[in-house]
Amino acid sequence: MNWISNYVRPRINSIFSRREVPENLWTKCDACGTMLFHRDLADNLHVCSNCGHHMGIVPRKRFKALFDGGLFTDVPVPEPVTDPLQFRDQKRYPDRMKAAQKSTGEKEAMLVARGEIGRLPIVAAAQDFTFMGGSMGMYVGNAIIAAAEVAVKERRPLVLFSAAGGARMQEGILSLMQMPRTTVAVQMLREAGLPYIVVLTHPTTGGVTASYAMLGDVQIAEPGSLICFAGPRVIEQTIREKLPEGFQRAEYLLEHGMLDRVTDRRQMRDELIVLLRLMMDMPPAVWGELPPPESISDADLDAEDEASDDAAKDSRAATAGKATAKGNGKTDAKASAKSARGGKSGSAAKSG
Repeated sequence: MNWISNYVRPRINSIFSRREVPENLWTKCDACGTMLFHRDLADNLHVCSNCGHHMGIVPRKRFKALFDGGLFTDVPVPEPVTDPLQFRDQKRYPDRMKAAQKSTGEKEAMLVARGEIGRLPIVAAAQDFTFMGGSMGMYVGNAIIAAAEVAVKERRPLVLFSAAGGARMQEGILSLMQMPRTTVAVQMLREAGLPYIVVLTHPTTGGVTASYAMLGDVQIAEPGSLICFAGPRVIEQTIREKLPEGFQRAEYLLEHGMLDRVTDRRQMRDELIVLLRLMMDMPPAVWGELPPPESISDADLDAEDEASDDAAKDSRAATAGKATAKGNGKTDAKASAKSARGGKSGSAAKSG
């Protein structure tokens, strides 16, 4: 047994060796390259604190920041047919679905929830770009229809956050059929007179842009979002020309009349509260949480009732005392006046 190699060297290595740091503690900004601590990034809603670049955010984290107190309930969505075309490329379609479900923890590419925002009940739907690129399949179509039906039934506005690479090729023509289906769902909201607001996030492309993503009563986008049908690279290869700087980005579309607003994610909740209350013909929101009413026990209520009864009795007694004093005063005044008249008549008789 070599004491130096078996004991001393491992001991020295354990003291001076670098401790491994988990890879998920820091995130590098794609725009400026700044290293961001994961907790600071989450508190800032996945927006770079250095340059303001908006990174991707999953629907559940978005809803937690959107709804009052982070409270919401999932809206059930009908399950579509699994692998209707028996599609297979490098992997089978069911295998891709299982891998996406395992990595994201979600059932599909869209999440629908109901809750309150600024104490106004709404229905919200959001696409998850990390789930197969947020591609629009039959489930996404069912989700939008379910959201519209709940909104109409409960008289709630619908807010939709889009993020997709287009239709899902593994479902072929069935995925393209979701474009007219979702258009009909939006028309249901229009006929019911309910607001439909779309928030376009990075990226929103393909058949999603050509259907429900561009049918909102108000079109809002996050800064720097790519919003298009065909991507800029495809357009450049087709027309063989260089596109303008910032082409198909949110700011470019706002300048050319395709959008109504470009709003920072950190101000999106306040923006939606103002717009929704205005469109629902409601008074302006009261900013800040009101304190809850103090709890009053039955004993306190009984004591308040007894105190009010005693106060009422005292008030009646005081009123009765004033009335008696006023009556006595009138009687004394009449008696003195009568005696005065009697004295005058007696003196006149004596003089006569």
